[in-house]
Amino acid sequence: MKKQNARQRILETASKLFGERGYAGVGINEIIAKSETAKASFYHHFKSKDRLCAEWLKEMHQRSEKNHDEILKQASPPIDKLQAYFEYLKEWLTTNNYRGCPYTNTAVVLEGGSQEIRSEIETHKLYIRDFFIALARDFVTGNDARTLGNTWFVLYSGATTEAQNLRSAWPVDVALEAAIGLCPSKGAAPA
Repeated sequence: MKKQNARQRILETASKLFGERGYAGVGINEIIAKSETAKASFYHHFKSKDRLCAEWLKEMHQRSEKNHDEILKQASPPIDKLQAYFEYLKEWLTTNNYRGCPYTNTAVVLEGGSQEIRSEIETHKLYIRDFFIALARDFVTGNDARTLGNTWFVLYSGATTEAQNLRSAWPVDVALEAAIGLCPSKGAAPA
């Protein structure tokens, strides 16, 4: 069997380690050793740990973007899309041992850090907010959709953080209940 290229091995190793222990908890030497890559090869593909982290966040965002777009394109009622999203969040958190949002976890440890990493975090967070605004347009229009979507985004963010803090899924259940409670006509087809 052909061995993966060094760049992909490094990214996959970093993804696993950053996901398990966070960006600050993993060093370059460990990534190099576990990816079975030479130090020169690492620096050929990634100029720094910050550059590797930014690439990791970008790849996760691209996968996330695809999943969110698929939800928006579903033919199901809007209320079902909203509920499915929060149910997916709950499943993802429990499957990942309540590690929480990799973007938030990374932002917390940057201490000013890399603008490139911060840019990837902001891109992802604003995309998630825009996803909720797009979903809200199935319920309301104009500025009301923006307000409802922003509110759902904050509920989602808070639920993700508190599920991580408390190592429990109940914050996601509460956020979903609140999100549904904010839905005009509970997701009836728009007039």
